Amino acid sequence: MTDLVYVLPDFPVNQHVRILPCIELHHITTVDLITLDCLEIAKRTRLPVLDVKKLRDAILTALKSNLGLTGVQEPRSDSTPLRKTGKQVVDSWKTISLLDDNIDRALMGGIPTGSITEITGESGAGKTQFLLILLLAAQLPEPQGLSCATLYISTESPLPVTRVRQMLLSNQAFTSAACKPSLDRIISIVTSDLESQDHIIYFQVPVAIKRYGIRLVVIDSVASNYRAEFDRDPKYGANMAQRSADLLKLGRFLQNLARDMDVAVVVSNQVSDRITERFYGTNISKLEPRPVDLTSALPSDKTPLSRNSEVSNSQVDKTEPKIISRDTQGIMSLDHQQRWFTGWGDEPPSEIRSITNVKTPSLGLIWTNQIACRIALLKTPVFGPGLQFNDGNEEGEPNLKKWDRWLKVVFASHAPESGIGITSAVKFDIKECGLQAASNG
Repeated sequence: MTDLVYVLPDFPVNQHVRILPCIELHHITTVDLITLDCLEIAKRTRLPVLDVKKLRDAILTALKSNLGLTGVQEPRSDSTPLRKTGKQVVDSWKTISLLDDNIDRALMGGIPTGSITEITGESGAGKTQFLLILLLAAQLPEPQGLSCATLYISTESPLPVTRVRQMLLSNQAFTSAACKPSLDRIISIVTSDLESQDHIIYFQVPVAIKRYGIRLVVIDSVASNYRAEFDRDPKYGANMAQRSADLLKLGRFLQNLARDMDVAVVVSNQVSDRITERFYGTNISKLEPRPVDLTSALPSDKTPLSRNSEVSNSQVDKTEPKIISRDTQGIMSLDHQQRWFTGWGDEPPSEIRSITNVKTPSLGLIWTNQIACRIALLKTPVFGPGLQFNDGNEEGEPNLKKWDRWLKVVFASHAPESGIGITSAVKFDIKECGLQAASNG
């Protein structure tokens, strides 16, 4: 250890005079001693590990003293605290109202800022109507809105200006407001492909938020360009891996954007049909408890002990309880678990057999893990009287009279879930003024 004199001229070498010659003989420097494992140095020098460790600790203590560092690091007074205290979170809680008491009650006040909210549903369920009313309600003063401009990013069609104007003129909350919302405070842009969508979201959106004071960012819809970009290529496996990486990047960026700039990020998502026959059709018995026969576990060959205490099969059935087992592989599979985070199919298996309109939100589990709230807009058919055949009195198939629409909170960080099926969901209608809760009767 020839460099110890230069590194620590005042080091007390007399306390380690027994092992220093061997350390120097094997050309072990001071850097080696404080960076390498003591056991490795002991093997190379054939010195006791405890002596090597004592020398290493003495050198570290001398280095800290030479550099003005204390031996025990005290907690720093300027350590980074929590982002916000509990009181600050409550005081800064902001939501955007849907301008309907029943809907706002289900959402605990509306759509919150600081997180990602997803609106999913099939075509005609009212996703765009939900987003349009948010674009206008956010311009209202508190507590209904945020008194801010809004941003609408569309991947399918331009902003429906005629429908927005109709809401402005027919909704009493807008017409009676002191500071009336207007189309001038809605910044809209259309992205026709994934490349332009990424450029707008990653580069232009943060600039627009700071420049125009935007507090609501709407993406309608988040799945359109991803499905067009990745689903058409025959290399399905590689495409799904790349799509998952892109979704993780997008989700993390939107999370940071919502949290750091205190904006509400609301995205709509498409759905696809779900095949439910495997778990809810012919193989539904896999999910039901089935008994296990204990007699199969009894030894086949009789021992002297078994001759004296022989138990018949009937006695086993009467005295021993049956062990209940379940198909763990089926229950823990994604096909079964997704019933409780997609918004469709969480009814009991006996009821799901008769349900054919079961959907699954696009972009899979990867995207589900990026959002803080999922709101499903469901459609249930309402049939009128059956049609009569011309040549007889036999009743034909019933004709479709209308569609009932339901708003269901699948999961949320700020509101309780709606529960199984549509029992606790909010039934609503689409009116000229926007969304309006309807009676369940």
